[in-house]
Amino acid sequence: MARIVMKFGGTSMAGIERIRHVANLVKREAERGNQVAVVVSAMAGETDRLIHLCREAASLYDPREYDVVVASGEQVTSGLLAITLQGMGLNAKSYMGWQLPIMTSGHASALIEGIDANVLDRVFNEGGIAVIPGFQGVTEEGDLATLGRGGSDTSAVALAAAMKADRCDIYTDVDGVYTTDPRIVPRARKLAQVTYEEMLELASVGAKVLQTRSVGLAMRYNMPLQVLSSFEDKPGTLIVGENQLADGATEDTDMERNVITGIAYDKNEARVTLTGLPDRAGSVAAIFAPLAEAGINVDMIVQSVPRAGEKSDLTFTVPTASLAHSVDALEKVQAEVGFDEILTDTDVVKVSAVGVGMRSNAGIAAQMFQALADRGINILAITTSEIKVSVLIPEDYMELAVRVLHTTYGLDAESAE
Repeated sequence: MARIVMKFGGTSMAGIERIRHVANLVKREAERGNQVAVVVSAMAGETDRLIHLCREAASLYDPREYDVVVASGEQVTSGLLAITLQGMGLNAKSYMGWQLPIMTSGHASALIEGIDANVLDRVFNEGGIAVIPGFQGVTEEGDLATLGRGGSDTSAVALAAAMKADRCDIYTDVDGVYTTDPRIVPRARKLAQVTYEEMLELASVGAKVLQTRSVGLAMRYNMPLQVLSSFEDKPGTLIVGENQLADGATEDTDMERNVITGIAYDKNEARVTLTGLPDRAGSVAAIFAPLAEAGINVDMIVQSVPRAGEKSDLTFTVPTASLAHSVDALEKVQAEVGFDEILTDTDVVKVSAVGVGMRSNAGIAAQMFQALADRGINILAITTSEIKVSVLIPEDYMELAVRVLHTTYGLDAESAE
């Protein structure tokens, strides 16, 4: 008997027929003798609708009331799934975040501080199934709180860790993690296993399969994750620690793994260039401090190296949604810092190669740069980590770059499915 968390995304819960299908998947696990807790997202598009209503009501809305509104989507689907399971003769009951409780800090993008699993232990001891709305918790003051977009994945992993589950299954509209987007590269391969670190990097640079916070949490608690399709009964992708990957590898699960695991891309990038930056201590700090205070994440950074006393240019990227706020923050310090002008460009994309094999193989970045150069693709900025190389390129070259790099690193399947 295993203890499992099953998490279902918005497309899986989009309507009663799909909820009935989800209920059958849950019933199958319960009939295998497993103890099951289910975490659900709101129906596809529902959270966006609720956010839009908040913005229509007031542009500067109260975060506390915002949470009350946007958390309602998950409450609806958890109740509907519990009703459906009960109709199948199963002992199912929904439990809101405050009933467990799932303790959080703050509002709108709250962090989980702790989960009391005693309620779930009682449910399992009575042979029951717990259905829990994702994305929500409760503050110390007793207010409803939400975890930010994609927070249901985080809810599921945190719950799995708190109840000492054997694994956490994430059901979505794809059947696993691929070497890249199959819509761009039909010869992309589904991966049997991926390490936490690789998935964390892939999620952070544009892969949409899992939320970054959820992968980081799984890595911290060494919680095995499995990405599965709600709509196809196929093996998914297992996400585990690097040592577990090596120990469990077989000939058909990547024993001789590629140096690069996957190619990801992110269109949500805007380039900001500040020209004529004075060559003096503290100039760069004076630029990034107001961006940090505004909660804006800066990614790639490139600065030209001037001769002594000359001015330089500074280029960096921010999320596209943060561009207007970035420009506003920079304009306020322009006179103080003394740079000449602010140039922006949203027609750019970040393309990344990710793989733990980079640690022990030299020349990975050089391969990327040469492959792009051979196709006439100009690199605008570069960032690296121990297992990732990312480049910023013109958006028009995105699909070509992804296909070229996928082939360059030997990721193409022998034949397209």
